[in-house]
Amino acid sequence: MFKYFLCFLMLSTSLTWGQEEDRQRKLEAEKARLQEEIRQQEQQLKKEKSKEKSATTVVVQQMAKINLQQKLINTTAKQAKVLGNSMYINQVNVNRLKKDLEALKLDYADMIVKSYKSRSEQSKAMFLLSSENFLQAYKRAQYMKQYSNFRRMQGEEIKSKTQQLEVFHNKLQVQKQEKVKLIAESEKEKQELEKQKQEQQRLLNSIKKDKNKIIAEIKKKQKESKAIERQIDRLIREAIAAANKKVGNTTNTTTFVLTPEAKELANDFKSNKGRLPWPVEKGLLTKKFGRQPHPLEPSIIIESSGIEISSERGAKARSIFTGEVSDVQMASNGTATIIIRHGDYTTTYSNIEKVFVKKGDKISTKEVLGEVHFNSFTGKAILKFLIFQNTTKLNPQSWIINM
Repeated sequence: MFKYFLCFLMLSTSLTWGQEEDRQRKLEAEKARLQEEIRQQEQQLKKEKSKEKSATTVVVQQMAKINLQQKLINTTAKQAKVLGNSMYINQVNVNRLKKDLEALKLDYADMIVKSYKSRSEQSKAMFLLSSENFLQAYKRAQYMKQYSNFRRMQGEEIKSKTQQLEVFHNKLQVQKQEKVKLIAESEKEKQELEKQKQEQQRLLNSIKKDKNKIIAEIKKKQKESKAIERQIDRLIREAIAAANKKVGNTTNTTTFVLTPEAKELANDFKSNKGRLPWPVEKGLLTKKFGRQPHPLEPSIIIESSGIEISSERGAKARSIFTGEVSDVQMASNGTATIIIRHGDYTTTYSNIEKVFVKKGDKISTKEVLGEVHFNSFTGKAILKFLIFQNTTKLNPQSWIINM
């Protein structure tokens, strides 16, 4: 029974250690992704500064980098925590194996001493010959055989536990080195974050003298953004009305009437919440969903119905899920908004310069929809992205992976 318990304990420890390793691999991948995003952000900042753009543009870029740096620090902290848990488990194993090994060696030494005292063939023969009958002699012979086998098994168990102890000890040493490395990385990341914050503050101080001009610029952009969002709201309602008319329903204009196929597609979309791909292959989140203070003027509260992702020249917008193009609308500035329907869910992609799809096209996940407009003044291609369920605006950050 005790052996079964030991086996169960070893199996549980092995599974737990495997899970910790898996978590470490995922955190390492997340860390690598954040480091790549920070690298891209640094390149963008260098471009902005070299082109002598407005301090406003640089501050927004700097803030995005600060947010990424904070995420990197948090990821490193998670790595350290997972590593600490794994080290604790391995230390428990080392302590247990040392205790088991000590008990086995003491028992084995005692057995060797007793065996030495009765080592002669004569004493073994006398032990058998002194039996009262054949049955007793047979049992004594079996006992001597079992005793010999037990000695061999104990020797093998000592060897096995010694090897296990060495494996866990080596793991622990490697983990201790990794922890020292993580602590050093964390300290470096914190210093970099502080450096970025100081740079951000210098930039903010430099633009205080242009406060009125900046506020006017912010309000102008807010007005433009609201106009685009109102247009999208209208397009969504029109798409719902057109879709419902197609299936013979002309009364409900705020909710999609779903066919069985459309309902299945909507359920598939919903089941992938938090795992959907980014609507551009590479980019940085520069405007979040919902109410938030403006990064340059906290007294101004902005409200965003979706998100904005900044990318580079030639960036392609792509569908985050299977669906159908329900509309393509051109804006007064010559850019387009593409609307993709996924059952009663809808995704919209605005600020598209070159459109590669048309109304009615069936779209697959990650299929390219068009090229995002590149602004030569800001040096960025910004995609405006929204998610709806019927007419309700949803937070894309909750649906897109690693956002």
